[in-house]
This record gives sequence, C-alpha cells and structure tokens, in this order.
Amino acid sequence: MFLADLTWPDLDPAAAYTLLVPVGSTEQHGPHLPLGTDTAVASAVASALHDAAPGLVLAPALPYGAAGEHEGFPGTVSIGEDALRTVLVEYGRSACRWASRLVLLNGHGGNVAALRSAVTLLRHEGRDAGWLSCVADVPGVPLDAHAGRYETSLLAHLHPGLVRTDRAEAGDTRPLREVIGELRAGGIAAVSPNGVLGDPAGASAKEGARLLAAITATASSAVTAWDPDPGTGRLRPPQA
Repeated sequence: MFLADLTWPDLDPAAAYTLLVPVGSTEQHGPHLPLGTDTAVASAVASALHDAAPGLVLAPALPYGAAGEHEGFPGTVSIGEDALRTVLVEYGRSACRWASRLVLLNGHGGNVAALRSAVTLLRHEGRDAGWLSCVADVPGVPLDAHAGRYETSLLAHLHPGLVRTDRAEAGDTRPLREVIGELRAGGIAAVSPNGVLGDPAGASAKEGARLLAAITATASSAVTAWDPDPGTGRLRPPQA
C-alpha cells in the first residue's frame, strides 16, 4: 500500500495501519555518490519492509534533514534540527489521526537528535510512534562514517548508474571519535576536503546487497518486536 497512490476510501477507518516513513537528507556524499544517498537507502529499506508485509503503508520519503555539517559543499540543503523536529512532530500528530503506528526510518545520522526529541514528544502525547536507523553490522564490511565503502556498496547495489566510480577516493579515514571535535567546530569540510570520512575502496554491488538484506532484517525484527526505548523512542530489536 503506497500512501501517495491511495484514495481516502482505500483506507479502512477501523483498520490498524502501520505507516512507514523514510527520513533522509539532501547532502554531499563525496565526489562519487549522489546528494540523495541517505534518502535512497532509507527508501530502499522501507520498500523492502513493505514488500515483506504488504499490509504496511509506505509513505513518500522526507528528503531533507539536519545536515548543517555538510554545508561547506555545494548541493547540500539542510533544514536544521529544530525545523526537522517540528516537521516530524506535526507529521506524527496528523498521520496518527488515522494510522495506529508510525515508524520513522532514518537514513542520516545528523537526524538522530531531532528524531529522539520528536518521537519522545509524540509518545508522551499518546501516539504510538517509533524510529530506527538504517544500519546494521555486517562482518568484513567497515562501518565508516560517511561516503566510504559502506554507503558506496549500498548505492552500487541500489543505483549503480549514480555512482561515479572514476571519482571515488579516500577521505579522512580516522575513527569518528578522533575527528568529532573538528567536525562540530568547522563541519565536514574542515576535516575532509573531499567530503569523505572513510575509504570507498573495495565497495561492490554484491556487498551492497548483503548490507541491504542485513539492514532490512534488523529493521524488520525491531518493527515486529515493537519495543520503543522509553527515553528515546528508538525501536529495539528483540536481542537488545
């Protein structure tokens, strides 16, 4: 059930719908990945969840987020944390007038603070909302911070024609904990002139398929378990 394609009588007022909303970002992803990378990943995970459980309702993606750290690069459009929080709160208040549950599938790390705050408020108001990030640990694949092998493999699988392999190059490969201070002070550009935190070398579509399957499985188990963290609203998988 694709929300944008439905008419209002297609939705039964007595049904208990779960609405899936991909939340992404429009931001630089190095010289080789598209600006819509985070939205593409979140949308792909949401689509996979919907395909596995067609009773879910899949909403159009929200393609803008809190991405101020990337504004040193052309093409980035950030609406900021406060605006994103407001959008998510008002979205949830409206959608939960007919949907029993709201799942926000996040594709961009910079959105997390707004998601925590918005979903916590929605739950305090009595709305059954939860969020989760589109990420999973896969043995042998480094979980680099931005536009490295992890995201490059995902895009090579999802949208190979949008990956500029001839431009792919390593950026700052230090762990995020070592650069976070510089990043917060001056943005990604102050840390990595090409916008990459990691190294895309070794990325492949085959690896991207493995990653998507792992992310989808993790997300599916969390949605099925429906165990929101009391302090953040993040959906926890059964083993957490």
